[in-house]
Amino acid sequence: MAYRLHVRPYRHPLQQPLATARGSWSVREGIWVQLSDGAERVGWGEIAPLPRFGSETQAQALVFCRQAEPAITEAAITAIPDALPACQFGFESALTALQSPERGLPALRYSYLLPSGAAALQAWPAAWASGARTFKVKIGTQPLPVELAQFERLSQALPATARLRLDANGSLTPETARQWLAAADRAGIVEFLEQPLPPERWPDLQALQGEFATAVALDESAATLARLAACHRAGWRGPMAVKVAVAGSPARLRRFCRAHAIDAVPSSALETATGRQAALRVAAQIASADRAVGFGVEPWLSEAARS
Repeated sequence: MAYRLHVRPYRHPLQQPLATARGSWSVREGIWVQLSDGAERVGWGEIAPLPRFGSETQAQALVFCRQAEPAITEAAITAIPDALPACQFGFESALTALQSPERGLPALRYSYLLPSGAAALQAWPAAWASGARTFKVKIGTQPLPVELAQFERLSQALPATARLRLDANGSLTPETARQWLAAADRAGIVEFLEQPLPPERWPDLQALQGEFATAVALDESAATLARLAACHRAGWRGPMAVKVAVAGSPARLRRFCRAHAIDAVPSSALETATGRQAALRVAAQIASADRAVGFGVEPWLSEAARS
């Protein structure tokens, strides 16, 4: 059958800019998707593109949506091409919400994203008091000696039972990555160093895995299901951060992760509450049992995005 389709683009400033090695991120753009049928059932989904992680752009997603309006079939949703992974997620989520509505969210342990640099020292105690035990900080935003000194202060301040993730967003070289891994080994609380090198440095990424006690995780290299599958075929068996909202079809992602026992670390793409609910349900089905999911991002979300 054909479902009535209504799309609504949005543009929300983040509550505070997110500093990354690729620059500052201050605005989240996306598209809300509504499907409805003749029985007055409605399902909402969200398209939250991240082109820097291999998804389509906001403009490309909007072109697809406008071409599909005013109605779309389930077969057409299933046939959305892999070049539009955020659209795959948004439309499939909306269809699932319409056909099999669920209430409540799964109980998951969150990794909380801290501000970069010295601000992390002021931010972690409140998160710890609220129950956080796993934290993540972005690196590659300041000179290496400055960041290593800040990391040492943070690792000494955190309780011994805390776990810390370092996310470089591909900004390091093999040499600086080894310096970070050595520092992480000394600290003893780092769960993994995430995407130290850019995806095109694949042989160097493989060489880093297992060289230190601290694990190396993929992020940009495995951002979409197609990329994740390619990394698995190439022999990667370490952790892989999966931004569910841009990975592609949730059903295919679930099947792949389960079939291949992927060490998946589902993470937020700073989507709004609509996409977050759908992403968390997928996260509960693919996350490695001993890892917190990367959805502790509330300080960056605007009020509009959280409601």
